[in-house]
Amino acid sequence: MSEEQEVIFEETGSLGVITLNRPGALNALTLGMCHAIDARLRIWRDDARIKSVVIKGAGRAFCAGGDIRALYDLGLAKDEYPYRFYHDEYRLNALIKHFPKPYIALIDGIVMGGGVGVSVHGAHRIVSENLRFAMPETGIGLFPDVGGSYFLSRCPGELGLFLALTGTRIGAADAIYCGIASAYVPAANFDALQAALADGPDIEKTLAEFAQAPSEAPPLAQHRARIDRIFSHDSVEEITEALLWEGDPWAVQTRAAILGKSPVSSKVAFRQLREGAKLDFNACMQMEYRLANRFIEGHDFYEGVRATVIDKDGAPNWKPEELKEVSQADVDAYFAPLGARELRLEA
Repeated sequence: MSEEQEVIFEETGSLGVITLNRPGALNALTLGMCHAIDARLRIWRDDARIKSVVIKGAGRAFCAGGDIRALYDLGLAKDEYPYRFYHDEYRLNALIKHFPKPYIALIDGIVMGGGVGVSVHGAHRIVSENLRFAMPETGIGLFPDVGGSYFLSRCPGELGLFLALTGTRIGAADAIYCGIASAYVPAANFDALQAALADGPDIEKTLAEFAQAPSEAPPLAQHRARIDRIFSHDSVEEITEALLWEGDPWAVQTRAAILGKSPVSSKVAFRQLREGAKLDFNACMQMEYRLANRFIEGHDFYEGVRATVIDKDGAPNWKPEELKEVSQADVDAYFAPLGARELRLEA
């Protein structure tokens, strides 16, 4: 399939529209898609006729993430593709974050990983009742990237770290509660909203007219006090110990979710979010590119994908197997500078 078919670009009135068009693959991002979106955004950025941009997905997903199978196969083959993918994907994420015109993501259905990177950094993140958001990367031996160190660390309290370490899936109400989404609009109204955005000069007013309150209260709110207390500890080990002492079903389930993930990924993600809270967006992306390089060269990503995508046995053989076996020096190595290979971003 060509890049033009994988991503459809349209201009309607003063609105530029991006449609991710790999519905059979849940619109998983490829390197070609990243290149096509990047190029078109640069054209629209400098085109006075285009006042705002919408991005949406075809089918039942917005975007389920990056094309993990391609990263797995080509990474094992020692191809340069994974490095190029993360490099160019992160540059696209930064372009979206700094885009000078309203960038509006219409998120209906599944959005994870790379799909988060092309949506959550925009000025407006509109979600439907079908939203299924997650950052599940530690479960496949990766880390919550595509700017996770920036936006997750800025969620209220410790909600971002909770999402990063557990990979919990959330819906529209929780996404708004966490600050990940900016408004809720029923999926049945998405087409009308897009048409109104194309016709109306006042983006903020149009979005406000379509926005509604989610039909349910945010489920995370009932656990917020405990999340803030437990996930404020100084290490993943201390968090899992605190959950053990809580002992109730929620704590048991939460602890099991963390312990089922890659120990290396969990400890890297913990430090990543603590560091990200102190960094600006571009610095976060540069840090994440260092991490991506090290995970490409490591063990757990390939084992995690094998267990979840290839063999689907759900039994990854993490190395090391336990949190206590991952040393501070091990974690530090993931954050070491790349020298000449550092990610370069526009000011």
